[in-house]
Amino acid sequence: MRRKTFKYRMYPTRHQSVLLFQVLFTCKNLYNMMLVDRKNAYDRCGIGLTYYQQAEQLKYLDLGIYSQVAQDVLRRLDKAFKAFFRRVKNGETPGYPRFKGYGRYDSFTYPQSGFKILEDGRLKLSKIGVIRMFMHREITGKIKTCTIKRDGNHWYASFSVEMSDPEPKEINASVGVDVGITTLATLSDGTEIENPKILDRFNRNLRRAHRELSRKKTRSHNWYEQKTKLANIHRTIRNIRNDYLHKVSRFLVDTYDQIIFEDLQITNMVKNHHLAKSIYDASWSTLINFTTYKAEEAGGVVELVNPRNTSKQCSVCGNIQSMPLSQRTYRCLVCDNVMNRDHNAAINIKNRYVGTDCVELTPVETTGYGVAEAGSPIACSGEEVTYLLTKMNWTS
Repeated sequence: MRRKTFKYRMYPTRHQSVLLFQVLFTCKNLYNMMLVDRKNAYDRCGIGLTYYQQAEQLKYLDLGIYSQVAQDVLRRLDKAFKAFFRRVKNGETPGYPRFKGYGRYDSFTYPQSGFKILEDGRLKLSKIGVIRMFMHREITGKIKTCTIKRDGNHWYASFSVEMSDPEPKEINASVGVDVGITTLATLSDGTEIENPKILDRFNRNLRRAHRELSRKKTRSHNWYEQKTKLANIHRTIRNIRNDYLHKVSRFLVDTYDQIIFEDLQITNMVKNHHLAKSIYDASWSTLINFTTYKAEEAGGVVELVNPRNTSKQCSVCGNIQSMPLSQRTYRCLVCDNVMNRDHNAAINIKNRYVGTDCVELTPVETTGYGVAEAGSPIACSGEEVTYLLTKMNWTS
């Protein structure tokens, strides 16, 4: 069994919005209160509290929210402490659970009951009422939880659904994908997917919104209004980007049965401050995640390979040579292979996982000794390739 989330926009009335904010405020205060309780128990008595010990206290509190929502708040806190102790044990940066201020606690969850989708598509929530909801697609599977989330001045309902695993299908078409900045993705068959660079389109609006926010008195009414406007711009950028990535991932899954990406360490890559903004805007991790879950639904697979030297290695003869990032055309010094740098890397990514003994020449431009026509494979082993290169004086 696997889980899938269906997300819908809600349209609460003014009174319902006040009730939703009150539930969020109560959950935030409960989280902070129980965090203080755990901290004091350890500092004063040297003991650690568990979820069940803290859940016993809920019956003495008049919170005014649905009981299971309050229990989920304690589970969230317990999960934060377990992650803290795990990081301490593994020698990582601990990151002690922090108190939740305004804007840092924006969701609450009905883990089992307390919610119901009515026949007309509206959502009934315990202690809140019936809220209008736009169901743009039908829910398939068994609903397990309902999470209500605030995003700026918008409200969303997310339903976690349990679904059966799909049957895997036969792998007939494989493709290597090299993600980049100039183009979002280049495939091993030569297809290039454009990078929309959405952040650049909204750069002027963001600068203006940030400038206006800096001129407001902090935490004043106008400051909160301007902060909401800035959040709305970021939400628009995020929605446009995710919409494009959904379409790209759908194209990949519908066209290919096996999709191979590089296992990139993006956290290390964004340390380059000249490229960090462009890398974040491209959202490679989001593209890989979208493609992965869509491929699982369709019975396909997504694989990750080591990215080492995929851009420096010749996809024809295997020669490795250094290349500056500004050089966008790969020119092999051994076999005179000339092709797009990203296309060459995509072929290496595919061959690195497939593990074929054939040297693949998909649409490329070759100079010098043209041993094969464009688009045709060379069916020979690695030893035979070395022998041919030696006879043609391509190797020393």
